[in-house]
Amino acid sequence: MTPLDLVVGPTGLRFMNRHFACNIGRGGVTDNKREGDGATPRGQHRIVGMLYRPDRIAKPTDWAVPIGYGDLWSDDPNHEDYNLMVRAPYPHSHETLRRADPLYDLVLILDWNWPYAVKGRGSAIFIHQWRRPVYPTEGCVALSRRDLHWIAPRISYQSRVYIL
Repeated sequence: MTPLDLVVGPTGLRFMNRHFACNIGRGGVTDNKREGDGATPRGQHRIVGMLYRPDRIAKPTDWAVPIGYGDLWSDDPNHEDYNLMVRAPYPHSHETLRRADPLYDLVLILDWNWPYAVKGRGSAIFIHQWRRPVYPTEGCVALSRRDLHWIAPRISYQSRVYIL
């Protein structure tokens, strides 16, 4: 591990020799992630994308992709697009990326069960803004808006996410 890695442990997230409060899934951390279990998958993960709401925030990095109307994330383990970004109309189970609340104004996409997803092994594992401190996610890692916006432009190609 290096200072450019994001390390999530029992006391929060460490990045660039700084400590940040964070939330994890309501199901805790698991070695056996399953769709809908609310758990955050333990292990080393790559950051494979960054999404942002261009109507709400400035582009955080040159490689960030804007979230548009109709952008969704498939969480239907029975569909071929499981754990991939898809577009509306999409009749299968999915998450809306362009949300009314600010949770997905800035999203780091982790490579959990991606790009060749195993059906039922979990989808949409992101780092995003929290609802409030000490409020669990559905399996993601969540940070305060201020901390997420500080971290995002400092991530490098070499950065990894370690969930301990």
